[in-house]
Amino acid sequence: MRIYKHIKAKSIMNITLHLILTFFLLTGIQSLQAQDDTPTFHGLYADKLPVVWDEGIPLGNGIMGTLIWQKGANLRLALDRADLWDLRPVKEFSGPDYSYRFIQEAVKKNDLSEVYKLIDARTSQDIAPTKIPAGAIEFGIQKLGEIESVKLDVHKATCTIQWKNGTKGQFFTGATDKMGHFKFTHLPDTLSIFFQRPQFELEKGIKESHNSLSRLGYKNGKVKEKENSIYYYQKLYGETSYEVVLKWTYPNKQTLEGTYCLTTQGTWYSEPESAENLMKKYTENFDAALSVHQQWWQDYWSRCRITLPDKILERQWYLEMYKFGAASRKDAPPICLQAVWTADNGQTPPWRGDFHNDLNTQLSYWPGYASNHMEESEVFTDWLWKIKQNSENYTRQFFGVEGLNVPCISTLNGKNLGGWNQYSHQPSTSGWLAHHFYLQWKYSADTRFLKEKAYPWVKEAARYFENISEKGKDGMRKLPLSSSPEINDNRPDAWFTETTNFDLACIRFTLQAAGEMADSLKLTNEAAHWKQQLKEWPDFATDSTGLTIAPHYPLKYTHRHLSHLLAFHPLGLLDISQGKDVKKLLERSVHHFEEQGVQGWVGYTYTWLANMQARLFNGDAASRSLHIFIKAFCSPNSFHLNGDQLLKGYSGFTYRPFTLEGNFAYASAIQEMLLQCHTGVIRVFPALPESWQEASFQNMRAIGGFLVSADFREGKVKQISIHSEKGGTLKLWNPFKKKTETIQLKAGEILTID
Repeated sequence: MRIYKHIKAKSIMNITLHLILTFFLLTGIQSLQAQDDTPTFHGLYADKLPVVWDEGIPLGNGIMGTLIWQKGANLRLALDRADLWDLRPVKEFSGPDYSYRFIQEAVKKNDLSEVYKLIDARTSQDIAPTKIPAGAIEFGIQKLGEIESVKLDVHKATCTIQWKNGTKGQFFTGATDKMGHFKFTHLPDTLSIFFQRPQFELEKGIKESHNSLSRLGYKNGKVKEKENSIYYYQKLYGETSYEVVLKWTYPNKQTLEGTYCLTTQGTWYSEPESAENLMKKYTENFDAALSVHQQWWQDYWSRCRITLPDKILERQWYLEMYKFGAASRKDAPPICLQAVWTADNGQTPPWRGDFHNDLNTQLSYWPGYASNHMEESEVFTDWLWKIKQNSENYTRQFFGVEGLNVPCISTLNGKNLGGWNQYSHQPSTSGWLAHHFYLQWKYSADTRFLKEKAYPWVKEAARYFENISEKGKDGMRKLPLSSSPEINDNRPDAWFTETTNFDLACIRFTLQAAGEMADSLKLTNEAAHWKQQLKEWPDFATDSTGLTIAPHYPLKYTHRHLSHLLAFHPLGLLDISQGKDVKKLLERSVHHFEEQGVQGWVGYTYTWLANMQARLFNGDAASRSLHIFIKAFCSPNSFHLNGDQLLKGYSGFTYRPFTLEGNFAYASAIQEMLLQCHTGVIRVFPALPESWQEASFQNMRAIGGFLVSADFREGKVKQISIHSEKGGTLKLWNPFKKKTETIQLKAGEILTID
């Protein structure tokens, strides 16, 4: 063992990042110079443009997104913005009957008809609130002839289209300037440019469907065209609106350069100025803007990189982390179901493009912590803090108690959108969301974040669980009415009178986290209170099948959710490190889930399962699950399509709508195979497939503010390097000595073991 101590931590980190960045750039350049269909290529490559909107080439900067595809004879840039929402209130959710108690009474009567009428029916009748698209820019490319190649370079976040006549088109959504950019070179003639507004008013002869944008009731905005510019303004519900400005120029006869900007008015994330004025702040020069844009992405990729012998898995990880960087950005909304790539088909997006907090939103942020993208991860907790007041109001109105729960199906401003009453009104949503405050704190080791945001938020969630629960004669607590996401769909038996393992995991985690946070802040009395609360909740229900849905209620059929196993992953309340009995319980639970068959699974089922398989140290099983996800559930542009697109029996679902949580859970599973630290002990390469003889990673983040790099060669760990950002106690499973070691490190110290 060698320990290198460095006094100037900041300088050392800069040097480290510079060396890693240099290596990364060199290897990246080599891969991009190679043939694009080789396993080392990390981006997207095709010999023609996609002709379906949800297979478009994705570009984004967290607030604005673009999908590049071909519609008819035109090249189309479908535009979206993260805060572009119809936020009209749901009138049914303001009446006196809208309450947890109302549902309780209906369940007691075994008659949910009035609940369905109040909550469920309005969802099938109304299409708002909803995420909405912004429109599209089109270029007439008929004269350019046949396309030679289409490439997304994820390292530079640029899309390049090459025509056989020599024309080249380049596109990117600025990482820092809130503008989209395009450039065509070697043009044989000028290109026609159009703006296609959303179909808020249907043309004659077009039949209106349930999800048609026309059902929102908007009048089409006006498109104003001037020389080399287009302006579009669209009024939305209430005080909200948006505008699009498009400008272009011809520096010479064969070159076209342009920019576009999309802004909103009336949302939390709106700019204080118009799109046109915002554009004046930034350069319109393509090459200058590209240089700044690529610098941001170079920094992004320098924070973490991996190398795997399985190049299919490696490439997919880079694609997922590219989408993460394109979709989650400071001062922008968090990732919703489709992030910044809302449907471009004249309809509202699948499931309204909302924030599904029964798993979709949470899974989307799993990979951010270990991949060392803390700023992008904090976007989620920033939003949860922003909606805190609305969440407390909802808790007071619907549940009738003080504290904090979050609507499971949320709008941009944290209001309840509705859906199946069972899962849209889960009584423990805030418990799973509390986990992300915990992760943000533990991975960053940021005591200020703990004091100012994490503990105040988690404390209110814990207070809610104390207030909503009922205490029996035996001194144990239970929920008056419980659920497990989407188990029994929307039937009356989707509600449980005994607390489910899902709800129990959320509650027990919240109380445990609240106690730990209070201890760290030296709030002795509060810590003792939460620890006592924890003792008043039962243990998890089990039987011969493992962890059950609820007491005396095992999983009985194939299902897409693994929510009854939440205590195992991601919450880590149960772990194989806790002894043989717990290990057998978890193995049996996962095995029973698989025994039910795959007919009820979707894409994210495979990637969530892969995370669990990795925590069981079963790298071969995790690898198999991830390969199935890639080949059966991903579109050509890597988006997660929920159903089995191969029709090979990997699922009974074959439907197409894309959501992104399966993608990000994929990235998390790869990281779980390479590094685990959820127990407080850092383990490198805990779940590699047996056939792998080599792998490596640089600057993965572990709990405690430790940056870990490691090298696996010839079937063995060769070297581990750990940089301590904040200082503190390091617990490391030393693969050379086959034991756990405890080491004290100061801020800036680097530990190297080989």
